[in-house]
Amino acid sequence: MAQLVKMLDYVSRYEQDLSRYPTQYIRLKKYQWERMKAQWENGADLTEWHQQVEEEPEERGNGKWFSPIFRLFGQRKTAEEEELESKEMEKDEEPDLGFNPNIIYNPTTLKQLRKLYIDQLFHFQIKWASSTLMDRSRVDPRFMRDSLLRSFAQQLPDNYLLFYYPILLLKKAPIELDIIIVTPVECMCITVLEEEDVAAFVGGGERFWIKKFGENETKLLNPLIALNRMEKIISGLFKASDIDFPVKKYLLSRNGFIDYPGTSFDVKMIDRRSYPEWFAALQKSVTPMKFSQFKAAQAILDVGQSTSISRIFDADEEQNDSEKLNKEEF
Repeated sequence: MAQLVKMLDYVSRYEQDLSRYPTQYIRLKKYQWERMKAQWENGADLTEWHQQVEEEPEERGNGKWFSPIFRLFGQRKTAEEEELESKEMEKDEEPDLGFNPNIIYNPTTLKQLRKLYIDQLFHFQIKWASSTLMDRSRVDPRFMRDSLLRSFAQQLPDNYLLFYYPILLLKKAPIELDIIIVTPVECMCITVLEEEDVAAFVGGGERFWIKKFGENETKLLNPLIALNRMEKIISGLFKASDIDFPVKKYLLSRNGFIDYPGTSFDVKMIDRRSYPEWFAALQKSVTPMKFSQFKAAQAILDVGQSTSISRIFDADEEQNDSEKLNKEEF
């Protein structure tokens, strides 16, 4: 499952410590799955399962702090060390930010169990991408039903860092981008064309493209304008931070056709004919996370805009709203 690093202008855990949370997420995901699977195999009633797994405390030894990012390049831990670390994950954090699966039925097959776990983990991903210990952002409910977000988050590898329509603050002005996926080998800038099923998008170098659906034709703004703008912004951020990391452009339509008569050597166009093969290739990535990948993602996070409210204030506000509601009823 790809790691959902940033959505819109929501506050994100990854903004606080990008060197820590990617490895934390991978360990937590593995630990909880093995725990749930073992209980299911032993006949436990998972509808009563309410296990909270917290973040591991900062490790200190000889007065030094060790960030998990260095574990990616350091020695492998023994089984005993991994078991001890998993237990440490249960201790020191707010319960609300732990992974608490809400099991509403007992699956009868391992496949059902896996799907149930993945669906629950998707909600957890959104929580991490919209809150910290002290603050939280209000999540638009549409993201829970967003099939593209769910597809990327659930089916891409753990070593992919996903930015979903992030809002960046550049020269004090908010800039809305499309989708960015920072893989171990490249930064993918993705603009999506998805409207009616089997719609055809015909375009070239002009300002407007034509969308054909049945016998109807309508104009739409050339999607390459937004895509080129996004690539220019990201490349500029990398250059300013002295980061040598490839930036590639993708125009994507899962349910339509892209007809581009001209030659666009620097944009890869993916439509419903090529999408399954392209997506399958992304899923096969086994390249480990790299330091250059973290640097690239951090450069984007550093200029990300975040809008949030205090969790304490939010709780007081909800209580006040509830009290007002009760008074109105009487």
